[in-house]
Amino acid sequence: MARKRKELPLLEGVTITGVAAEGKAMAKVDGMALFVPFAAPGDVADIQITRKKSSFAEGRVVRFRQLSSLRSEPFCQHFGVCGGCKWQHLPYEEQLRHKQQQVEDSLTRIGKVELPVITPILGAPQTTFYRNKMEYTFSDKRWLTNEEVRSGQEFGQMNALGFHIPGMYDKVLDIEKCWLQDDLANHIRNSIRGYCLEHGYSFFDLRNQAGLMRTLLIRNSSIGEWMVIVVFYEDDREKIKGLMGYLANEFPQITSLLYIINSKANDTITDQEVLVWKGRDHIIEEMEGLQFRIGPKSFYQTNSEQAHHLYEVARSFAQLTGEERVYDLYTGTGTIANFVARNAKEVIGIEYVEEAIADAKINAQINGIGNTRFYAGDMKNVLTAEFIAEQGRPDVVITDPPRAGMHDDVVQAILLAAPQRIVYVSCNPATQARDLNLLDAAYRVTRVQPVDMFPHTHHVENVVLLEKRE
Repeated sequence: MARKRKELPLLEGVTITGVAAEGKAMAKVDGMALFVPFAAPGDVADIQITRKKSSFAEGRVVRFRQLSSLRSEPFCQHFGVCGGCKWQHLPYEEQLRHKQQQVEDSLTRIGKVELPVITPILGAPQTTFYRNKMEYTFSDKRWLTNEEVRSGQEFGQMNALGFHIPGMYDKVLDIEKCWLQDDLANHIRNSIRGYCLEHGYSFFDLRNQAGLMRTLLIRNSSIGEWMVIVVFYEDDREKIKGLMGYLANEFPQITSLLYIINSKANDTITDQEVLVWKGRDHIIEEMEGLQFRIGPKSFYQTNSEQAHHLYEVARSFAQLTGEERVYDLYTGTGTIANFVARNAKEVIGIEYVEEAIADAKINAQINGIGNTRFYAGDMKNVLTAEFIAEQGRPDVVITDPPRAGMHDDVVQAILLAAPQRIVYVSCNPATQARDLNLLDAAYRVTRVQPVDMFPHTHHVENVVLLEKRE
């Protein structure tokens, strides 16, 4: 006989006191930390506990008794249901303040290294329609909102094209308007959904792995170029031809119209063949007169305007005079490497994704840059003592790793290379802080500059300059 699940309490009149990790708000109840999404410091609310541990609990707001004076009105119709933009209810100035504090707390509590005064965060000039890449999922199991459930109405059409509900991989929220990417992306996405519904295209059954329409990726650049990648699960040539032809005719703005047939068990496209329906197999981004080729599998910072500011900070921290050999680790499409090349003697970029390295080499070529070299492979396997001896020791290392931070072997290789300066660009101050602790014996942190790349979310980029101890 199954054990009866213990009922969790409803807490009444709880005052929210702060902001915590992952964009959640925080309260203290009987000495226990309580984490709640979509609340603001100063709110007073009734909270249903959804998870309880010995030292903390999680919950959801059932009813607001009093709203905080700090609040602003969310602008998106999907706020509170969609998993993104969890801070829309906080004024942007408050968001920046909490992000600054997040960086300081991470570097202090996790890094435990001596820090200079942290420079005020660089806020984003544009807080909506700032992303250059969005991914959407087709699903035959549309997530019903609370209002739809309470209506008691029967819904015959359950197809959706939008975002996964957090924690529910097979449920997708149908998105009407997203405020993250230029509004043309909304028109493209909604038109694709409308065409598929009108022509009886099957949306993907994520649990049973069946259906024609799988995922959609839309990219754009600051110079107005657009890439649309439609991913099909089944190889139905007639239906593929119908949809792709419709998109080509309906949206002449699309520079690169691509498709993929992905019938494997997961959504990743790094190992899939990308087929060109119309236009080029890439789009072009520009920065300070440099052109950057971005392919369907290439990494590029998702906020083009703030990426420029981020790279300006990294270049400034590197203090290049034209005589330095620079290693650019996790170089992606070589954006940072090519961006700083005119100020360095030579730049050596390393990246795991082979297609990105191919783009990096092309980016150097189309910009007439002759002092960069690029290598593909797993960072911990490429950056070895033998590689450093062959290429020459770096004077400066610029590293921009993924959220997990740097592998221990990479940290040890940097210590072996012993550059004068390390510029560490991070999208996760917690793992950055861990790596700073590992580097602390040989390097001291001399500058810290947070940069907000993602308004209305809790995410923050941070650039740290480390200089070799004498």
